Amino acid sequence: MKTIRPAILAVCLLTILVPAHAALADAGPGWQELAPETRKILKPFAGRWDKLPPERREKLVRGAKRWAAMTPEERKIARRRLERWKKLSPARKKRIRERWKRFRKLPPAERKRILRARRWFRSLPPERRRRLKERWKRLSPEQKRKFSRRLSGRRRPARRGR
Repeated sequence: MKTIRPAILAVCLLTILVPAHAALADAGPGWQELAPETRKILKPFAGRWDKLPPERREKLVRGAKRWAAMTPEERKIARRRLERWKKLSPARKKRIRERWKRFRKLPPAERKRILRARRWFRSLPPERRRRLKERWKRLSPEQKRKFSRRLSGRRRPARRGR
């Protein structure tokens, strides 16, 4: 009987300690475990790093690695985009996040088509883009749907006036 008690105690301790250890292992890297370059980039998070959820830590580490791999020009562009993002209203940010989620759920071919159309649009002269935006705003919702359906069957939006 006395030999059973230590065994039961050991099993009880293991059932408590193993999940606790697994939870600690899943907590993501500790601040001191990060590479010096990564800590330098993530310095604003140093004081609260251990309180961040594991998913957030991993996301920040991935972002720091991308940042470290950027050229100075790419970093400059990223800073400008971040400043623009900070100036957006919470409602606008929410709409952008929702659109991004919808975009990410699209099939790869559809995402590719949308990105190709966006690149085409961005390559147009500013005045032509402005005219097209104005024309789009004047279309009814039904006309917009028809136009979008028509475009989805094409490889590239039609070019008029050339």
